[in-house]
Amino acid sequence: MAEKSTSSDDTITIKKYANRRLYNTATSSYVTLDHLCQMVKDGQDFVVRDAKTGEDITRSVLTQIIFEEESKGHNLLPVSFLRQLIGLYGDSLQAMVPGYLESTMAAFARNQEQIRQHMSETLGGANPFRQMEELGRQNMAMFQQALGMFTPFADQSGGGGSGNGREAPTNDTPEADDSGGELDRLRQQLAKMQEQLDALAGKS
Repeated sequence: MAEKSTSSDDTITIKKYANRRLYNTATSSYVTLDHLCQMVKDGQDFVVRDAKTGEDITRSVLTQIIFEEESKGHNLLPVSFLRQLIGLYGDSLQAMVPGYLESTMAAFARNQEQIRQHMSETLGGANPFRQMEELGRQNMAMFQQALGMFTPFADQSGGGGSGNGREAPTNDTPEADDSGGELDRLRQQLAKMQEQLDALAGKS
C-alpha cells in the first residue's frame, strides 16, 4: 500500500530506491527527474527520502536535476559562477553563502513578473530583435549623414549606382587641381563607401 505524506504543510514525499527509481507517494506512481523538475516549476513542494534509511536526500536530487538540465544545453549557471562557488567550499565564508544565495533568489522570485514585463517592453514584445534592428537602421542613417558631410560630391539621391559617385570639379574651383591624384583617390574611396552603405540600407 502506498504511503502518503502526512506532513502538515502538504509536502509530497518522494522515495528513492536502491535502483535509483523514484516513487511519488502522493500519486502512488514512479516518477523521473523530469517529473520532479516540473513539480518544482509548478510550485509543488516535495522532500526526497532514501527508501531504506529514511534519510533526507532532497539536496542531492535537486542538484542532480540541475546537472541534467545543464547537460541538455539549458545553460543557466555561468562557468565563472560555478568556479567561484566551488572555490568557496571549505572557505571561511562558506557558512554565509547558502543564506546569501537563498535571499538573493527569493528577492528575484518576488520580482519575476516585473522583470518579465520589463524585458518584454524593453525587447519589443514578441520580437526581441525589433529594437536592435531599429537601432541598426538609425545608426546606419546617422553614419550616412556624417559621411555625406565629408563627401559633398556623392550622389545625394541615394542611388549611388552610376559612375563613381563624384561631381566633376569645375575649372574655376581652386581645389580641382589641389593635390592632384591623392585627392581624387580619396574621393573615389569615400564614394565606394557611400555605395556600400546604400546597398546595405536597401537590404535592411
